[in-house]
Amino acid sequence: MGKELTAKGKATRQRIVEGAASVLREKGVAAVTLDDVMARTRVSKSQLFHYFPGGKDELLLAVAQFEADQVLEDQQPYLGCLDSWEAWDKWRDVVVERYEEQGEQCPLGSLFHQIGRSTPGARAIVIELMRRWQGSLATGIRALQDAGHLPADLDVDRRAAALLAGLQGGVAILLATGQASHLKAVLDQGIWDLRRAGLVSA
Repeated sequence: MGKELTAKGKATRQRIVEGAASVLREKGVAAVTLDDVMARTRVSKSQLFHYFPGGKDELLLAVAQFEADQVLEDQQPYLGCLDSWEAWDKWRDVVVERYEEQGEQCPLGSLFHQIGRSTPGARAIVIELMRRWQGSLATGIRALQDAGHLPADLDVDRRAAALLAGLQGGVAILLATGQASHLKAVLDQGIWDLRRAGLVSA
């Protein structure tokens, strides 16, 4: 958008994005048309192109951003407050539950497949999602350090990066096989490795 939207305009745009996300989840990215989105969101073609002058490609990028935000939102409140081992265990359970419910269909992955993961807008969404996700994990590990559960010299960023990479690998296997066992294993192992680091330093 070239100019700042009013509160009403922002609400309308968000309604279009959320409606489009719902249709895309139901029908799949390739099958959805702008007519489907207009029918679901009850907006006219002129309204749709007012908020998304770039047409379907721009709308898909907006939906991809919405889905990326939803990935992190679905892990709350635990991802934002990983200050105890109990919180880490609850976060683990929420992550597993989310991806088991999602199954073999990944809305965000489907969108990137359609848009092209290497396009600048799509790549920026992925980079920002991983940055925020890893940052939240790193904040949680530092909270454990502050509480005296982990040694002060632990390489926090490296631990957070490894945990996120393992999680992504587990999700990829789940998407390919429909089985969550690898995702559960890598989360259990990653959290245990953190606990063990604390035990060793005690």
